[in-house]
Amino acid sequence: MPQHHYGPARPHPPTTAAVLLSLLTALTLLVALPGTAAAIDGDHSRPAHPERDWMGSTVLAHEGERDPAARGPSLPDAALAGSSVSGVDVSSHNGNVSWSRLRNSGVRFAYAKATEGTGYTNPYFAQQYNGSYDAGMIRGAYHFALPGSSSGGAQADYFVRHGGGWTDDGWTLPGVLDMEYNPYGSTCYGLSTGRMIDWIEDFLDAYRDHTDRDAVIYTSTTWWKKCTGNYGGFGRYNPLWLPRYGSSSGELPNGWGFYTFWQHTDKGPTVGDHDRFNGSYNRLESLAYG
Repeated sequence: MPQHHYGPARPHPPTTAAVLLSLLTALTLLVALPGTAAAIDGDHSRPAHPERDWMGSTVLAHEGERDPAARGPSLPDAALAGSSVSGVDVSSHNGNVSWSRLRNSGVRFAYAKATEGTGYTNPYFAQQYNGSYDAGMIRGAYHFALPGSSSGGAQADYFVRHGGGWTDDGWTLPGVLDMEYNPYGSTCYGLSTGRMIDWIEDFLDAYRDHTDRDAVIYTSTTWWKKCTGNYGGFGRYNPLWLPRYGSSSGELPNGWGFYTFWQHTDKGPTVGDHDRFNGSYNRLESLAYG
């Protein structure tokens, strides 16, 4: 069984490039018009259509179906060979969710989108985040990243202030950084692989400073290769959430020997996106406790 990392993490000091990027972003914002934010490659702190941006919303459009026959509600038998826990992820496009129905169907954890960039909060977040908890599920929150619009640290701060924090109550999972294709412009948000790595590290460092937890990274292997150069430096401390709508999780990004979460379908019952935790329920509880 995979040995998930739950203990104290090494410090992530900001790199020189990350500091320079933060300073440049701040200076640009000072000269921007009131009520607007600086942008790289057309990205804005107030996203144009955040209701259409959810965990995996851009992956299928860019990568296609890996195994169309396996995209339906039933999880392939191969994935059930080991111990796993059923879960879902939701955002504003799901509206008010029937958590009792999902609980009765065997779902035991849920993640809700909390924020996007530094200008959007999910209007259904309270119903989704608190509702899953009230139904007896372990819950967590995720942030849809827009690296072209502001620093990683600024977006982590915004995420934590708007639902992405963590408490050691045994029912709250660490926050998730959703890194996927740019819904507003070029694939990698106008950043080089080096700047993208620095941006991600900036977010992770700030999140760790706020919560004393290492955030989960949601990303596809194809996007990770293209936009970070298949960087392998985060796998030791940051759990991986992999999207792949097929009969297996497929190739992992560099640095990870296993996935912690797998988004295996976007066509599941009630909410569409269904996931598996790679381990027993006790291990999921351990991840929540930290």
